Amino acid sequence: MGRLDDRVAIVTGAGRGIGRATALRLARDGASVAVNDIDGHVADEVAKEIIAGGHRAIAVVGNCAVRADADALVNACVDAFGKLDILVNNAGTTRDKIFHQMDEETLDVVINANLRTTFNATQAAIPHLRHVAKAEIEQHGAPAYNRKIVNTSSVVAFTGNPGQWNYTAAKGAVMAVTKTLARELGPFRINVNAVAPGFVETRLTAAHGSESHAESGLGIPEAARQAVKSMIGLGYLGRPEDIANVTAFLVSPDADYISGVTIPVTGGQFGGMG
Repeated sequence: MGRLDDRVAIVTGAGRGIGRATALRLARDGASVAVNDIDGHVADEVAKEIIAGGHRAIAVVGNCAVRADADALVNACVDAFGKLDILVNNAGTTRDKIFHQMDEETLDVVINANLRTTFNATQAAIPHLRHVAKAEIEQHGAPAYNRKIVNTSSVVAFTGNPGQWNYTAAKGAVMAVTKTLARELGPFRINVNAVAPGFVETRLTAAHGSESHAESGLGIPEAARQAVKSMIGLGYLGRPEDIANVTAFLVSPDADYISGVTIPVTGGQFGGMG
C-alpha cells in the first residue's frame, strides 16, 4: 500500500529534472500522474517509465503559461483518471542577465514560465479541488480528504542572486501566493505549500560546455558551481530526487496539518533557510 493510493496528481514541467523525479516518486507512492511538459518527447518517456513500473500515467504536452493549455491539461487528467487531488506547479526556467541590461523579453520569459504557469494551472484545477471539496462539505459536513497543491519556489527567493532579478521576482511571488492560497483554500482542506530548492543538479545548473548545456543553451560556469558547492553545509550538490522526496511528503496524508509554508531543501546552503 502506498501513501498516495487512489490519488491523482498533475506535475507540470515533468519531463526533466525535478519535475521528472517528482512524477516518478508520486507514482511509486501510488498516485496516477498526468505528466506535463512543453516537450512531448520527454513527457512521453516519463509516462512510459511510470507505466512500465506498474502505475498509471498519461503524458500531456502543453505550455501552462498559456491558459488554454493549462485547461487542456486539467481536462485531460480528469478525463483519464476521473478526478484531480494533487497539483504540483513545477514548471519554470531561467534567463540570467544583470539588471541594468535586462530587457522586457528576458523578464517576460521567466515571469511567464515560473509565475504565470502557477496561476494558470491552479485556476484550471480549482473546479476539481475547491469546488469538489465544497460539495462534499455541503453533503457530508467535511471534505472526504485533504487535497494538495505544492509550488516550486527557490532558495534565491530568500537570499537574492545577482543576475536573476526576473527569477527572484517570480520565485518570491510564488512564495507569497502560496501563503495567500493556503488561507483562501484552507477551509476546504486544501493544503498549499512550496518547496525552495537550493543548488540542484539539473540542466539549468549544468556547467557551460557540458552536453546538457549544449543541448539547451542553459547552464552556468563551472567556477560558479564550485563556489556554490562550497557554501552547502552537507558538502555536495542536491539531486532532483531530494526535492521530489519533500514534495511527496507534502502531498501525503502525513502532511495534512502543514499549510502555507515554504520548505527550503538546500543541504544547508547559506547556513540553511529554515
